[in-house]
Amino acid sequence: MKMDFKKVNWQAVGNAFSPSSLDNLNSFLERLPYNTNKFVVIVIGIVWLVAALLGLYTTVKIQEVAQLRAEREEKKALSPIVPMVTETSVSEHELKAFVDELQGIYKGLEIKVSSANIIIFAKSTAMFGQFREAIGHIQNGGLGWRVSVIKLCVGKECDLNPLYATLKVSRVAVKK
Repeated sequence: MKMDFKKVNWQAVGNAFSPSSLDNLNSFLERLPYNTNKFVVIVIGIVWLVAALLGLYTTVKIQEVAQLRAEREEKKALSPIVPMVTETSVSEHELKAFVDELQGIYKGLEIKVSSANIIIFAKSTAMFGQFREAIGHIQNGGLGWRVSVIKLCVGKECDLNPLYATLKVSRVAVKK
């Protein structure tokens, strides 16, 4: 739809932006209560009141949100960085190399690797000193190792062997 600028009443447009137009608007608004129904004036007043209250409520809520955001940032800045501790299994190849070394040191014990576990056993309680030392050696075996005792049996109550231990070996990593 094209607008034909030749048919526009340019004098009326010019009067709308004249210095006296502001005075005309002011006198119109002052005479509005006398020229309209009181009900309409009351409705308009209520609408303006609701709009003002809504604006005030919005302003208060925006201030509360800004304050909460500032508090959150402050708490975030004050909270320490907690490191993340992760536990991964040690490779079976690394455990086999370690167990081969142990076999040479503790000749009276049988030491085997089963996935991430090291199994130590002896057929006699006379080997208890070596058994204890081998467990201590495994505890201090590798860099970052965490050794957990899965099963430990010492004495005549043990099922197959009087000295038996299953130790789970994992590696601990600390990340910030």
